Amino acid sequence: MKRVFSSLLFAVMLTLSGCNALQNSLTQAYNLKNCEYAYRSISKLSIAGLNLSEGLSPLMIPRILTILSGNMSSIPLNFTVNMDVKNLSSGAAAFQSFLYIISIDDVRFTTGNFNQPFHVEAGETKVLPIDIGVDIAEIMQNNSRSAIEKIVKNFIGLGDTPSKVTIQLKPSFKVGERIVTSPRFIPVDFTFGGK
Repeated sequence: MKRVFSSLLFAVMLTLSGCNALQNSLTQAYNLKNCEYAYRSISKLSIAGLNLSEGLSPLMIPRILTILSGNMSSIPLNFTVNMDVKNLSSGAAAFQSFLYIISIDDVRFTTGNFNQPFHVEAGETKVLPIDIGVDIAEIMQNNSRSAIEKIVKNFIGLGDTPSKVTIQLKPSFKVGERIVTSPRFIPVDFTFGGK
């Protein structure tokens, strides 16, 4: 009887700890939805192997314009979008990973997965870096060349008018041993580039 009671007590404790873990995960997920997201910067920028992280030199400009106006079969563009995530809640906000969709000037630019846990305490602002790699030549095949050139010029600091960026985030959370994905996307909008 004592063994049965101990097993029953252990099972109840496991159930209660599972409920606490579930409630904690749900609270952190809810708090994440209520965070304030803001564009901070673009870093680690390179196009067709040219490193633009330190800025654009006058010698690079003709080379980049030639790359954009030419017929290269591949033009890799790599960068990191850094976003500030400000937790306005009274508790922590966190996720395990997320799916993202990035659109720039109404062009579906890229989709991908961010597979690193992220945690931001109550009242804290933390930088969320999203590494992106796309092939500009591939995007140009399905969209207006001039629209894509405008976007790239804004990336490298040569654009005249700003580009509008929409990032949609669909986070996943760890609940016990399971990964649960949010049914909704969290939208983040900002503009960059232009004079």
